[in-house]
Amino acid sequence: MSYVEIAFADEKEKSAIAATVEDRLLHALAEENEQSDNDAFVLKATDDQGKLLGGLTASTSYHWLLIKTLWVDEGVRGAGLGARLVELAEHEARRLGCHAAWLDTSNEAAHRFYLKLGYEDFGLLGNLRGQPLPDHRRWFMKKDL
Repeated sequence: MSYVEIAFADEKEKSAIAATVEDRLLHALAEENEQSDNDAFVLKATDDQGKLLGGLTASTSYHWLLIKTLWVDEGVRGAGLGARLVELAEHEARRLGCHAAWLDTSNEAAHRFYLKLGYEDFGLLGNLRGQPLPDHRRWFMKKDL
Protein backbone atom coordinates (compact mmCIF):
# COMPACT_ATOMS: atom_id res chain seq x y z
CA MET A 1 0.00 0.00 0.00
CA SER A 2 1.82 3.09 -1.19
CA TYR A 3 -0.71 5.88 -0.61
CA VAL A 4 -3.95 6.01 1.34
CA GLU A 5 -6.15 9.05 1.69
CA ILE A 6 -8.50 9.26 4.67
CA ALA A 7 -11.32 11.79 4.43
CA PHE A 8 -14.83 12.42 5.68
CA ALA A 9 -17.53 11.12 3.37
CA ASP A 10 -19.71 13.85 1.90
CA GLU A 11 -23.47 13.98 2.46
CA LYS A 12 -24.27 12.21 -0.83
CA GLU A 13 -22.09 9.19 -0.10
CA LYS A 14 -22.39 8.81 3.68
CA SER A 15 -25.27 6.32 3.68
CA ALA A 16 -23.83 4.15 0.92
CA ILE A 17 -20.37 4.02 2.49
CA ALA A 18 -21.79 3.27 5.95
CA ALA A 19 -23.86 0.40 4.52
CA THR A 20 -20.85 -0.98 2.63
CA VAL A 21 -18.58 -0.82 5.68
CA GLU A 22 -21.18 -2.59 7.85
CA ASP A 23 -21.82 -5.23 5.19
CA ARG A 24 -18.10 -5.95 4.74
CA LEU A 25 -17.51 -6.12 8.49
CA LEU A 26 -20.39 -8.57 8.96
CA HIS A 27 -19.07 -10.66 6.06
CA ALA A 28 -15.57 -10.75 7.61
CA LEU A 29 -16.98 -11.69 11.02
CA ALA A 30 -19.01 -14.48 9.44
CA GLU A 31 -15.86 -15.96 7.94
CA GLU A 32 -14.07 -15.91 11.31
CA ASN A 33 -16.85 -16.77 13.76
CA GLU A 34 -19.72 -19.21 13.87
CA GLN A 35 -22.76 -17.16 12.94
CA SER A 36 -26.45 -17.25 13.38
CA ASP A 37 -28.71 -15.78 10.77
CA ASN A 38 -28.38 -12.01 10.83
CA ASP A 39 -31.59 -10.24 9.96
CA ALA A 40 -32.73 -6.64 9.99
CA PHE A 41 -36.29 -5.40 10.05
CA VAL A 42 -38.27 -2.19 10.34
CA LEU A 43 -41.71 -1.86 11.90
CA LYS A 44 -44.02 1.04 11.14
CA ALA A 45 -47.24 2.27 12.73
CA THR A 46 -49.55 4.39 10.60
CA ASP A 47 -53.00 5.89 11.00
CA ASP A 48 -55.89 5.35 8.58
CA GLN A 49 -54.57 8.20 6.44
CA GLY A 50 -51.14 6.58 6.14
CA LYS A 51 -49.44 9.11 8.45
CA LEU A 52 -46.42 7.62 10.21
CA LEU A 53 -47.10 7.52 13.95
CA GLY A 54 -44.16 5.43 15.05
CA GLY A 55 -41.51 2.98 14.04
CA LEU A 56 -38.79 0.65 15.22
CA THR A 57 -35.58 -0.50 13.56
CA ALA A 58 -33.87 -3.68 14.68
CA SER A 59 -31.37 -6.33 13.75
CA THR A 60 -30.40 -9.77 14.99
CA SER A 61 -26.96 -11.20 15.52
CA TYR A 62 -25.64 -14.18 17.53
CA HIS A 63 -29.26 -14.93 18.54
CA TRP A 64 -29.69 -11.50 20.13
CA LEU A 65 -32.17 -8.84 19.05
CA LEU A 66 -30.79 -5.29 18.94
CA ILE A 67 -33.45 -2.59 19.08
CA LYS A 68 -31.65 0.20 17.28
CA THR A 69 -34.30 2.91 17.27
CA LEU A 70 -37.83 3.37 18.54
CA TRP A 71 -39.83 6.51 17.86
CA VAL A 72 -43.46 7.36 18.60
CA ASP A 73 -45.11 10.63 17.54
CA GLU A 74 -45.69 12.95 20.51
CA GLY A 75 -49.42 13.11 19.76
CA VAL A 76 -49.91 9.39 20.47
CA ARG A 77 -47.33 8.78 23.21
CA GLY A 78 -48.69 7.10 26.30
CA ALA A 79 -51.32 5.11 24.38
CA GLY A 80 -49.33 1.86 24.24
CA LEU A 81 -48.01 2.16 20.69
CA GLY A 82 -44.35 1.98 21.74
CA ALA A 83 -44.99 -1.11 23.84
CA ARG A 84 -46.82 -2.74 20.93
CA LEU A 85 -43.90 -2.03 18.58
CA VAL A 86 -41.40 -3.52 21.05
CA GLU A 87 -43.66 -6.53 21.65
CA LEU A 88 -43.89 -7.24 17.92
CA ALA A 89 -40.12 -6.85 17.54
CA GLU A 90 -39.56 -9.32 20.39
CA HIS A 91 -42.04 -11.75 18.83
CA GLU A 92 -40.21 -11.55 15.49
CA ALA A 93 -36.89 -12.02 17.27
CA ARG A 94 -38.13 -15.21 18.96
CA ARG A 95 -39.39 -16.44 15.57
CA LEU A 96 -35.89 -15.81 14.20
CA GLY A 97 -34.33 -17.84 17.04
CA CYS A 98 -33.26 -15.06 19.41
CA HIS A 99 -33.04 -15.76 23.13
CA ALA A 100 -32.58 -12.18 24.33
CA ALA A 101 -32.74 -8.51 23.34
CA TRP A 102 -30.60 -5.48 24.05
CA LEU A 103 -30.68 -1.75 23.42
CA ASP A 104 -29.28 1.52 24.65
CA THR A 105 -30.91 4.83 25.45
CA SER A 106 -29.86 8.20 26.80
CA ASN A 107 -33.43 9.36 27.46
CA GLU A 108 -34.60 9.02 31.07
CA ALA A 109 -38.26 8.59 30.07
CA ALA A 110 -37.28 5.87 27.59
CA HIS A 111 -35.18 4.20 30.30
CA ARG A 112 -38.24 4.04 32.58
CA PHE A 113 -40.36 2.80 29.63
CA TYR A 114 -38.00 -0.12 28.94
CA LEU A 115 -37.78 -0.99 32.65
CA LYS A 116 -41.58 -1.36 32.65
CA LEU A 117 -41.26 -3.74 29.68
CA GLY A 118 -38.92 -6.00 31.63
CA TYR A 119 -35.54 -4.71 30.44
CA GLU A 120 -32.74 -4.40 32.99
CA ASP A 121 -29.56 -2.34 33.02
CA PHE A 122 -26.28 -4.07 32.25
CA GLY A 123 -24.10 -1.03 31.61
CA LEU A 124 -23.96 2.71 32.03
CA LEU A 125 -21.89 5.44 30.41
CA GLY A 126 -21.99 8.83 32.02
CA ASN A 127 -20.36 12.22 31.87
CA LEU A 128 -18.80 13.62 35.01
CA ARG A 129 -19.32 17.08 36.45
CA GLY A 130 -17.03 19.46 34.63
CA GLN A 131 -17.36 17.56 31.35
CA PRO A 132 -19.64 18.78 28.56
CA LEU A 133 -23.23 17.77 29.27
CA PRO A 134 -22.57 16.95 32.93
CA ASP A 135 -24.69 14.19 34.41
CA HIS A 136 -25.63 12.87 30.93
CA ARG A 137 -26.27 9.11 31.05
CA ARG A 138 -26.56 6.34 28.49
CA TRP A 139 -28.09 3.10 29.73
CA PHE A 140 -27.43 -0.29 28.14
CA MET A 141 -30.30 -2.68 28.76
CA LYS A 142 -31.18 -6.30 28.08
CA LYS A 143 -34.08 -8.70 28.41
CA ASP A 144 -34.41 -12.46 28.13
CA LEU A 145 -36.96 -13.46 25.53
